[in-house]
Amino acid sequence: MNHQNEPAQLRFLEETANRLRQNGFTVEPIEDHHLPVSVEKGHLCRVSGKGSVLYRQENVDNIRAQDALQTVIDTVKMTSEYMAILENAPRLKVSGLHGDYRVLADFGDAMLAGHPTERGVQFVTWDWDFDREGVHHGHYFQEDYDAAKRDFTVRGGLIQKDGLFEPEQLAEIYRALAFVREQDETLSFGRDRELAELMEQVGRSLPEAALRQRDTLERGTMTMK
Repeated sequence: MNHQNEPAQLRFLEETANRLRQNGFTVEPIEDHHLPVSVEKGHLCRVSGKGSVLYRQENVDNIRAQDALQTVIDTVKMTSEYMAILENAPRLKVSGLHGDYRVLADFGDAMLAGHPTERGVQFVTWDWDFDREGVHHGHYFQEDYDAAKRDFTVRGGLIQKDGLFEPEQLAEIYRALAFVREQDETLSFGRDRELAELMEQVGRSLPEAALRQRDTLERGTMTMK
């Protein structure tokens, strides 16, 4: 996040605060373009208006604090992505639609929009009418940006639905790989490394909620080769 103007930085921090509250964090008032973040009554980190996450090592000296910090980092990354697009996104002007909707992505017959509200930005995908003067078949995702992006890629034909794994499926694949690495004593070192790389690739595709579960699984497989 590298906004050039202070109002944009403040909007980003306010949106980040909304997202973090939804994830159970405590956030203090924005001060000097920084958002203080706490968890379990202890200071964790600060988020800058440019998207940096600043922390002291002594505040993340245990697994739970490290997990919390990673969640903040992931939330900041996601929020930075869509807020940067939203700043310059055109207003959606179609017949029969009221409210402030911005076009975040547009491909083929599909469109992904962001809707700023007092509770944070909400997301929706639509199909364009044949004349592109209206939209229909809206899928509303509230604050779930990742789910809205997945739906847009399918509706726009960028990827076939059968070729896109749902988060729950990815989590199951990750668990299965972890189980094989832990239980199969016949695995060669080379094969084990291949599975480890595959786990890493799957893990990068997991959304935030599944990400925390992934980290728990990793800690539970310390006996792996």
